[in-house]
Amino acid sequence: MIPSSSKKKSSILWLDLGYFGELLKYDGGETFQDHGLGLLRTILHQEGIETDLVSIRNHRSWDELAKHLKGYKILLMNVRSYRYDIAVTAAQLFHQLNPDGIVMVGGMHTSVDSQSMESIKEFDKICIGAGEKVITDLVRNPDSFPRVFQGKAAATMEDWPLIDRTLWPKPAGWARRFNFTWPLEEGQRWGPRPVASVLTSRVCPWQCSFCNERSYIPNMRRRTVDSVINELNALDDKYNVGSVVIHDSMFFQKKSWLEEWLEKYPQKANKLWSYWAASRADTVCEWPELFEALIRETNWNVVSIGFESGSDPMLRMLNKQSTEEENEFVIQLVNRIGDEMEQEGKTPVSFWSNIMLALPGETHEDAFKTIRMIKRMKRAAIAMAFFTPFPGSALGNQLIAENKSLVNEQFVRDQNVGKILGIDYDFYHNLLQGKYDDEVNQGLSSEEQERDVYQFFSNDAME
Repeated sequence: MIPSSSKKKSSILWLDLGYFGELLKYDGGETFQDHGLGLLRTILHQEGIETDLVSIRNHRSWDELAKHLKGYKILLMNVRSYRYDIAVTAAQLFHQLNPDGIVMVGGMHTSVDSQSMESIKEFDKICIGAGEKVITDLVRNPDSFPRVFQGKAAATMEDWPLIDRTLWPKPAGWARRFNFTWPLEEGQRWGPRPVASVLTSRVCPWQCSFCNERSYIPNMRRRTVDSVINELNALDDKYNVGSVVIHDSMFFQKKSWLEEWLEKYPQKANKLWSYWAASRADTVCEWPELFEALIRETNWNVVSIGFESGSDPMLRMLNKQSTEEENEFVIQLVNRIGDEMEQEGKTPVSFWSNIMLALPGETHEDAFKTIRMIKRMKRAAIAMAFFTPFPGSALGNQLIAENKSLVNEQFVRDQNVGKILGIDYDFYHNLLQGKYDDEVNQGLSSEEQERDVYQFFSNDAME
């Protein structure tokens, strides 16, 4: 799937953004595919507009990538905030190689920070918002669109075509080619491979102050339960699905939909595949019986919850609409269910949890509470990050306006570098190295104190 000059089929090129080499090595790097790219490329191909595809993740350097960018008239990119700097470099390189070419960009970052997009002269066409209803006309008649224009979304996800997964980038690394079945995905060791990632909903209706999702994704009606199961069965018939990732920002919402999933998934799916899906502490507390039934009866084996913090003041600042008490209830509930599953000889349910430290106004005790909360989880993988002021989020916009953001172009969610002014990052680095365990372990049981949570605090845990 790496076009060369002899393999070009089109004058239009999609560029899959990411870090160099991620699709060259097995069991490392970002392995999930871009559903936005897949959807829009599928729409174009169904309309008779063929495109080529190159993935940065299949290459090792810009010099190597350049050989595959030359000779195209149009470059298309789906730009997220954490890939913005890569998109800028790619657009500049494309114009160096193709002075008369056109770079078309859409995606999340165009909506949450259109000013930064407009400041890059190499971005010739900038779509604000969803692209599924404009992509065909844009590619056919780019001159009929102004440089910056508003996209248009479908009314419901049922209006989308099913993604042709063979239009996603194929890993070039030999180890990946022989270790899982493309176009299914390698995944993150949440379940057996190969992995089928699907979406059932497009938007999280909550408005956490650190998240910019609501500022760029319009409300859209959820897919039907039957539609999701039918897609999984079709993928299994063709590729033999190992497990599933439901990549919704928020799966555990709309009780009637979840009850229908509980009824139909065990009955109608080819297999009761284990799956990863996201929830929130407050919704689990609202429907704990339904939550437990989904874990036990539908094989929801990895529960992703963005607890974010173990401190009520920080949770209020983040507008999480959940509390320390609710977080604790969910942790103990999942611990209990996992224990019982182990006793029954089953694979126990586990957490995948997003956690933030180095928040504005966070005290040492707030941070200690967060680490204590993590230590109470019996089975968990932690995606730890220092707070990042994302444009488009309420808290991010405030800190950017106050000139407190240290982030320029690399909106990367990690715990390696400082993101905002006024934070003692040395304290947090020491905390994550276990140097404050005497304070953290206060009030914890001996078993909880011995739990080594620091093994999870690395970029390998980043989603």
